[in-house]
Amino acid sequence: METVWIIGVGRFGLRAAKLLSNSHNNLRIVLVDPDREKLDQARDLNCIIEQADGIAYLNTNLKSGDLPAWIVPALPVHLAWEWCRRQFEPLMLDPLAISSEIDRQLPNPMRGSDGDIYVSHADFICPANCSEPHDICTVTRQPRKQDMYKLISQLVFKDFFPLVIQSRQLGPGVGGYSPGALFSLLERIKEGKGPFLLSTACRCHGVITGFNRRENLSQI
Repeated sequence: METVWIIGVGRFGLRAAKLLSNSHNNLRIVLVDPDREKLDQARDLNCIIEQADGIAYLNTNLKSGDLPAWIVPALPVHLAWEWCRRQFEPLMLDPLAISSEIDRQLPNPMRGSDGDIYVSHADFICPANCSEPHDICTVTRQPRKQDMYKLISQLVFKDFFPLVIQSRQLGPGVGGYSPGALFSLLERIKEGKGPFLLSTACRCHGVITGFNRRENLSQI
């Protein structure tokens, strides 16, 4: 039986839990959130409840052994980045501000309060149940533009090196990645020369975080 960890049980996390539990009888779903009231909304679902900070839970439990098949990030933060940062302690990875000059290479960029860049091929609100077809947009019915995860992986911007995790669709409007994708990311950070652009992206949307290893920062 495959296991899925849903990290965060807000509106998107709860929707993911309902969809996956209703459409797959052979999934073991673990819901992680520090808020008991949010977790209580899922009490009628056949899920395992973990009341914990999502980033801390991932950092502690994503070790060799009984790993999930998929991780569904449903937090208002860039989960892959936050996990990587904790994995590198005490060596430390430090976020870097990304110049607005990069915006001309990105579709519909929007800055988050923490400096992350959110990008999207859509200038409209996408339907929650989008099936992410490979050839056309479900809203415009026009040919799909270049997959976002491919576009970001090909970015050439100053000395930044792009690192991308592809969010794969597990159900309509629900995306996730494997633990293997995160472990591979760690190795690429160890082997690569920063600074880096770390992104999580599906076909249409993505989030980008700039960072560097602390020992590299002293050389800039």
